[in-house]
Amino acid sequence: MLRIPVGDLGIDRGSVVMFSDFQEGGPMWRGEGPREVRQPVTFARPFAALPVVTVALSMWDIDSRMNQRADLAAENVTPDGFELVFRTWGDTRVARVRADWAAFGALPDPDLWQLD
Repeated sequence: MLRIPVGDLGIDRGSVVMFSDFQEGGPMWRGEGPREVRQPVTFARPFAALPVVTVALSMWDIDSRMNQRADLAAENVTPDGFELVFRTWGDTRVARVRADWAAFGALPDPDLWQLD
């Protein structure tokens, strides 16, 4: 459980088109086996500590003749941002993916003094 101490709660969100491999004939559409795409995401404003990040597929265009395998995750989360990661494997053919994300966490308290 994330406990938010004194200060403000920050919520940031966004939507990212991760790839469009159908048009470009890229590896998600033409390849086989393990594949992944990483997209860096920078928050509009840094959090005071590691935020909680949730991710969800908001659009996927996938070949219905193959097995549909997908893994979407937020990795390497920092107060400044994270990596949005989409993975597939086997014979799955993915044309396009859009992912939405939301981050929740404490914002820096301007009334607290920072000693360096």
